[in-house]
Amino acid sequence: MLRIAAAQYPVSEPADWQAVEAQLERWVAKAADDGAHLLVFPEYAAMSLAALFPPAVRGDLQLQLQALQELYAGYQSLHRRLAQQYRLYILAGSFPLRVGEVYRNRAELFAPSGASGWQDKWTMTRFETEQWGISAGRQLKVFDTALGRIGINICYDVEFPLLARAQVEAGAELILAPSCTDTTAGYWRVRLGAQARALENQCVVVQAPLVGEAPWSPAVDVNVGAAGVYTPPDRGLPDHGVLAEGRWNEAEWLHAEIDPQRLLAVRADGQVFNHRDWSRQPGLAGAGMVPVEIETLR
Repeated sequence: MLRIAAAQYPVSEPADWQAVEAQLERWVAKAADDGAHLLVFPEYAAMSLAALFPPAVRGDLQLQLQALQELYAGYQSLHRRLAQQYRLYILAGSFPLRVGEVYRNRAELFAPSGASGWQDKWTMTRFETEQWGISAGRQLKVFDTALGRIGINICYDVEFPLLARAQVEAGAELILAPSCTDTTAGYWRVRLGAQARALENQCVVVQAPLVGEAPWSPAVDVNVGAAGVYTPPDRGLPDHGVLAEGRWNEAEWLHAEIDPQRLLAVRADGQVFNHRDWSRQPGLAGAGMVPVEIETLR
């Protein structure tokens, strides 16, 4: 059995780097104590780091992006250490990273060995494009891990079927969907996308939202949602496709146990064959399919 922990992680206002480390380690230790093998943190959970800067910097969308780059190496090192120390996989909260001349919304997956791999967000929201200047990613990956093959769809990405479909055709059985939404409607758009991807691909999709308020931040001032673990509604799985669901806007872990063999059994002998029958839909087989890089992460 695979035990997953999805974080309803609170945006915060740490006073210093030691507070950042202490909070994250408390969360990781708690999930590890509860037996989790894979931890999923939300989109833009890294934005709490901007609280470390003077008001003039943290209150400016462009200045905070520039200043955050100095913290990325430490942010990586912290997650790598915790993954190694607690012997589990951690999807770190995504970070607006400068790549060449642009910024990309990057989520990094850390293995117990200390190895890591990243996935950039492909589809930008209006806020990211029009106000913040975050650019779209250009590589789509599947991570071959000791827990199985994993794909990552960051928030808005999970609302578009061809990205997850390409990852599933490359072997992904689990899609991680870290999210950051400031309205209930935004949360439901991501959630409905996540449930649709679980249905059509007969896979598991895990949503992990940022929650809470940060009046000091122009980027993540309001954050709402609930974590969820979604499956296809089929034999041996929940009739409504919701394996687990968190409490609205609470700062907490959501745990769920997944039997990968049950998912494979549904694909092979379910009431329906959504995974197989995708290729039979007019215009869908191979349509707009994005090349996927398979990266070993063990």
